[in-house]
Amino acid sequence: MVASLLRLTVLGTLAVQAVCKTVNTSSLLSYQDKPRVFILSDISNEPDDQESLTRYLLYSNQFKTEGLVASTSTWLRDAVHPEDMLQVINAYGNVTDNLNKHAPPDAQYASGDYFRSILRSGAATYGMKAVGSNVTLSDGGKLLLQRLQSPSEKPLWVLAWGGTNVLAQVLYKIHQNYSSEDAAAMRSKLRVYAISDQDDTGPWIRRNYPDIFYISSTHGWNQYGMATWIAISGETYYNKDEGGPNSTTVTHEWLRDNIQVGPYGSVAYPDFKFIMEGDTPTFLYLIQNGLGDSENPGYGSWGGRYTKVDPSTAVNYNHYSDAADRVVGLNNKTFSSNYATIWRWRDAYQNDFAARMQWTLPANTSKANHHPVVSVNGSKELAPFKVTAEAGSTINLDTAGTYDPDGDKLSYNWFQYEEPGSDDWNVAGQVPALNLTIAKNGQQVQVKIPASEDSCNGKGDNPSGCWLLHLVLEVKDNGIYPLTTYRRVLIQTTNQTIST
Repeated sequence: MVASLLRLTVLGTLAVQAVCKTVNTSSLLSYQDKPRVFILSDISNEPDDQESLTRYLLYSNQFKTEGLVASTSTWLRDAVHPEDMLQVINAYGNVTDNLNKHAPPDAQYASGDYFRSILRSGAATYGMKAVGSNVTLSDGGKLLLQRLQSPSEKPLWVLAWGGTNVLAQVLYKIHQNYSSEDAAAMRSKLRVYAISDQDDTGPWIRRNYPDIFYISSTHGWNQYGMATWIAISGETYYNKDEGGPNSTTVTHEWLRDNIQVGPYGSVAYPDFKFIMEGDTPTFLYLIQNGLGDSENPGYGSWGGRYTKVDPSTAVNYNHYSDAADRVVGLNNKTFSSNYATIWRWRDAYQNDFAARMQWTLPANTSKANHHPVVSVNGSKELAPFKVTAEAGSTINLDTAGTYDPDGDKLSYNWFQYEEPGSDDWNVAGQVPALNLTIAKNGQQVQVKIPASEDSCNGKGDNPSGCWLLHLVLEVKDNGIYPLTTYRRVLIQTTNQTIST
């Protein structure tokens, strides 16, 4: 009995040491380029906007958040509720110091005071009623116009979790009060990711300003079950792709045990009513984890994959809508759907959420884990690693220099992401296949480029007809909540030898 007690004491000590371990923040994954973000939310329509805001703030050190605006939608037509955003911000402000113990020096979390300073209200009226020559800009609209007038050349991402009348009223005023050249310059800074159309201004914006970079599922009014974003958690509620994704991590029970914890999650994150976090894909698309490229919606990311509705070069029409991925689900069946472009990453994005919620806890209770830092051929940048390779040649990729800040064991998985290379909805057999020879448990890979009759067969997007092929590396640690960092390798095939 004494021996058993001693053994339990030792194990308990080791567990506390594991929980209390500290990390050199300078060794953490860093974010060199922070996207500008402006959020429109019909918060209080249902709990999911509050849930998404709770998650967003845990990732906010990756972004330069420039506005949080409470807006209306078809489900919340005559009121806005910034006070419900404030509730989440206040809870976040109480754990910012804890969060910053897990953030790199160049990407610290902003204070609660900062987020309170950018909180605004949109027009408390529905859709196009907020748009017109005799309509005064809402406080949210004034802030958005100010951000678009910023001298920054970086794009401004407007993430629309509800209706888009705040954006529409600003675009109307810009058209009314600025020269066509200045108006076009401001529109060129806009990047919109809207969770379907939740009022009548979304179609109006795309019809009148087709040059605006605009991501949104296209489907019949209120037919939300057709939209890509439901795949964040909605396979059971909407009866779509059931058996493909891991549904256990989007249940009330999992969220209660892993997210609704501590001084932040227990206060800020409510139970869902229909599905969990329908708005979250808008910023999962922008997460800096090495997978996505925000200027190329067709590449795919945690927030889904989208392609142009009209790809012709005769018109400057920048609406991006649903694309399909072909993914083998947990039930070993192959799913070809727009939903698969999100749920294929679910284990990674849910573990990531749970790990970040642990960062909000005091050090003596947090099961802290941190992301692997991945190097490919000496490059640790999160942007795609670009290679030009002659058809039929061989390239070698090495992950020497990759490490885990916590000293966790890492696993390596290389795979060709075929779908971004083609506009065919069922990509099977359409894209030239890379031949991969894996060495050192995935730490090295030799890539054989297909012969010219496949690599440069006139069907690729390159002017020469050669293919741009996508190779993805997933590096995952073995922490309590395993975390994944990616590197995307873009291989531009050619008929000529060009230095990489």
